Amino acid sequence: MEEREIVDLFWARSEIAIAETSRKFGHYCMAIAQNILSNRNDAEECVNDTYLAAWNTIPPSRPDKLLAFLGRITRNIALDKYDYNKAQKRNGEFDLVLYELIDCIPAQDNYEEGQTAKAISVFLRGLDVDSRNTFIRRYWYSDSISEISKRFGMSGSKVKSMLFRTRKKLRIHLEKEGVSL
Repeated sequence: MEEREIVDLFWARSEIAIAETSRKFGHYCMAIAQNILSNRNDAEECVNDTYLAAWNTIPPSRPDKLLAFLGRITRNIALDKYDYNKAQKRNGEFDLVLYELIDCIPAQDNYEEGQTAKAISVFLRGLDVDSRNTFIRRYWYSDSISEISKRFGMSGSKVKSMLFRTRKKLRIHLEKEGVSL
């Protein structure tokens, strides 16, 4: 079933929309949640919450790209759960991903709302394909270095150095854009 047809099912308030969403996008959402939380039960809970959030949001929203829409919902729910777990002292690999970004992302976005995100998007569009894909897999999907190495056929050291150079470039770009770090 195509994305548009699934969105139409949500609009018709058909419960089949949830089943089709799970069938088509369940593994994708689970991978996002699992990479952030490192806990299968918490990840499953986040994915189920994603389906509920989609049900409650469509309508009135009509996403153009259901995959991206569900990915963003899943990631936000997983990050909220991560914050809760961290407060409960249950940390995972995601701490390492956050630590890597500490020098190039502001702790609080005191820049005009959304401008930091726009500056990062512009930066990512300006990267070569390998650097952009590696950066996104690490910092959006929270893939491990070994997963990225396998996915793109690179050595782990090449992935690490590519990420290091990209973070350094991002920091310079954000400073030029007026984002205080």
